[in-house]
Amino acid sequence: MTLRLDNIPISVLDLSPIVQGSTPSESLRNTLDLARNAENWGYTRFWLAEHHNMPGIASSATSVVIGHVASGTSKIRVGSGGIMLPNHAPLVIAEQFGTLESLFPGRIDLGLGRAPGTDQLTLQALRRDPMRNGQEFPELLAELQAYFDPSLSSESMHVRAIPGEGLTIPIWLLGSSGYSAQLAGQLGLPFAFASHFAPQNTVGALNLYRSYFKPSAVLDEPYAMVGVNVVAADSNQEALRLATSMQQSFLNLIRNKPSQLPPPVDNINELCSDNERIAIQERLDSSMVGNADTVKSKLQAFLEKTQANEVMVNSMIYDHEARLRSYEIVSEIAREQ
Repeated sequence: MTLRLDNIPISVLDLSPIVQGSTPSESLRNTLDLARNAENWGYTRFWLAEHHNMPGIASSATSVVIGHVASGTSKIRVGSGGIMLPNHAPLVIAEQFGTLESLFPGRIDLGLGRAPGTDQLTLQALRRDPMRNGQEFPELLAELQAYFDPSLSSESMHVRAIPGEGLTIPIWLLGSSGYSAQLAGQLGLPFAFASHFAPQNTVGALNLYRSYFKPSAVLDEPYAMVGVNVVAADSNQEALRLATSMQQSFLNLIRNKPSQLPPPVDNINELCSDNERIAIQERLDSSMVGNADTVKSKLQAFLEKTQANEVMVNSMIYDHEARLRSYEIVSEIAREQ
């Protein structure tokens, strides 16, 4: 089956990057500006991710930022990509997203992950049990679903999520390996795979999701969205230079020195060893960098390889105007087919 970019939804993943020399306040203003433009360019959804103790990411209070974006837009779906459920009491997430859905009906998505989204020390600061390692995720998910729909609980619900109860909020499972893929399939939920940082696991996880899929009240057939890094510009040379900011960011993570998003450089190889260069390449193997023709070709090949139902684009670019232009180019590619 051949998929085309003009007949599948294209969406945005925003980490609300804090660039060097900037502030979280400016990053959050840029996030809203990007969301408004993405809405005008025809993107389907705009998701924000939960990360903690990361100097280059301003979306740690994810539910708050979702409300900020939803209030400044009118029709694009806004959600989490994702909320790391074991970091929270399910009741709190049910109330937060119940509130968001009540304020912005029909526009809120709840994407859930099981990783901490941070380091071990911050995990403890979040009061998360470091010995559990996410294995309680299915039970937490079931509890969360029951707050929205008490009929899903085998026991009488003595605690209710208000707002939340009775609301239909799409729940997605997110993953970078096979665990959430299998669980999403068994539960008949939509699945989003993080190919933007785990490209080597993409096809295997999608195959696992589809093979385990059971129809549910939510879905009759599997629905898979895949996240990809895209750095698009008006020339291949410009795009390659812009992409060095993303490469430096991953290099700093490899070195266990997370930082604000650095400005681009002329030659990334001057900053890293051969082993580090290989590690960056492995983590960013599915990234699509280039002009419109190059990105279009890579996106089409990626669709044919994954048979994804939807693509979510992540563009980690230092300059805000260049970042907007990258998303604009992707939207133009999707419309021109």
